[in-house]
Amino acid sequence: MSVHIDIAGLRPEEVAVVPSPLAELGMALHALSEPAHHPGLQGWVTAVTARLDPHLADRMCEADFLWRTTFSDLFLPWAGLPDRHALPGAGLAEELDQLDKLSDEQFVDAALEFTCGTCYGESEPTTLSDPETRRRALDLAAARGPRQLRFGERLLADPPRIRAWLRQFLRDCDEAFFAEAWSRLRHQLAADARHKTDLLRRKGLAEALAAVSPAITLDEEAAHITVDKLGDGRTATGDGGLLLVPTSLGWPHLMVLHRYGWQPVLHYPVGSPELAAPQTLEQLAMRMAALSHPVRMRMCRHLARSAHTTSELAQVHGMTAPEISRHLAVLKKAGLITTRRRGRYVLHQLDVTVVARLGSEFLEGILR
Repeated sequence: MSVHIDIAGLRPEEVAVVPSPLAELGMALHALSEPAHHPGLQGWVTAVTARLDPHLADRMCEADFLWRTTFSDLFLPWAGLPDRHALPGAGLAEELDQLDKLSDEQFVDAALEFTCGTCYGESEPTTLSDPETRRRALDLAAARGPRQLRFGERLLADPPRIRAWLRQFLRDCDEAFFAEAWSRLRHQLAADARHKTDLLRRKGLAEALAAVSPAITLDEEAAHITVDKLGDGRTATGDGGLLLVPTSLGWPHLMVLHRYGWQPVLHYPVGSPELAAPQTLEQLAMRMAALSHPVRMRMCRHLARSAHTTSELAQVHGMTAPEISRHLAVLKKAGLITTRRRGRYVLHQLDVTVVARLGSEFLEGILR
């Protein structure tokens, strides 16, 4: 499984490496909502959370599916502008203006992208224009809970109101905590962008992509980029460009924007956090064996994004609840998932902090 980018006809000058304050703000919101995804940011998350205004914290929860489960394309709005060559703005205010330039159809479809959307990488009727797509979006929103259903209904009924709400919310986040963080992070991101740009000019796209991540490969003869991810997708630069956007807060996420009609974007992390001490070799072997089963690997893709019940997983994977329960038991025994009760439902979620340490633990284990 991987995401493929067709770059046939792409000229060297159409590849750009540019930091984005709005993308970094989106990643900051994700880290605050899912701190377990980012073990190296625990100190920063704790400090910001401790001084966060309670009203702003409540608003942060109101639409957290835009940044909690994954990362909405709304934080990369320049990629959706018509000329397909737009670059991120120099500051947050400029990028919020770029967000305003997206059509209502683009805004709504991107806002409903992961939790209520339909086909991401294909040309489909928009949620605002097509009654059946609209009905399905609300059905999916309802399945995710009353808060998301309310937001989906408000979004579909009055997009300009939600757009204004989001813009003001992001400005308030900037004032509360992000401006201070950006004043530190932008220097690291600018330095990384200069380094990758220098690699592009001196050694070409293949070397630059290799420096971005070993999960990215370029077949120069086929004019084709492959990003190794647990998901399938295809896109093409076509008559547009290719953007590489660094993030200081994003490890371990390597994200690919491959929305139909938008400019392809590789949103990649720079640096990585310090990892905790490894577990015993016996525990390490148990965890690696638990993850080796293809069904459990597919389950982990969903459990890493958000918490799910056994019934939800059974429906997604086309299996019976007892079959899913047996796989969950293996993952839980290996210490790879956590469970919590919400009313009469038991929710399971991948412990991404534990999984993130496996590679380091394996290497340290075999060299010990």
